[in-house]
Amino acid sequence: MAMAAPTERELQALKVLWQLGRATVRDITAAINERGESLAYTTVLSLLQVMEQKGLVGHEAAGKVYSYFARVQRDAIYRRLAKGFLDRVFDGAMDEYLVHALEAKALSSEELARLEQLIAKARQTSRRKSGKGG
Repeated sequence: MAMAAPTERELQALKVLWQLGRATVRDITAAINERGESLAYTTVLSLLQVMEQKGLVGHEAAGKVYSYFARVQRDAIYRRLAKGFLDRVFDGAMDEYLVHALEAKALSSEELARLEQLIAKARQTSRRKSGKGG
């Protein structure tokens, strides 16, 4: 069974855990609230309990305090979310998505260079798969 993609709020908690490694409910609540939310401790606790049932996080007990950690890798989640968005919004049309994304935000020269590298790598992969060599 495939793991469900995290909700927006679950993604907020995962970002905190990816940054900190391990964190208590209090730490996660504080970090999320510093980013502009206003969540109660009990809300974050419930969120983490649901996330644990989904397999997104785990915890270790140290006395009465639980320390939570991500069970999923950042890149894997981002790929899953990106693919879901691409399929859901653009029916899988990568070129259409990129046109809109590039029109929506001005890119730095570093970002453009990174995109050019990714496109070159995708071309090489595509040529190898089609048997045209490179």
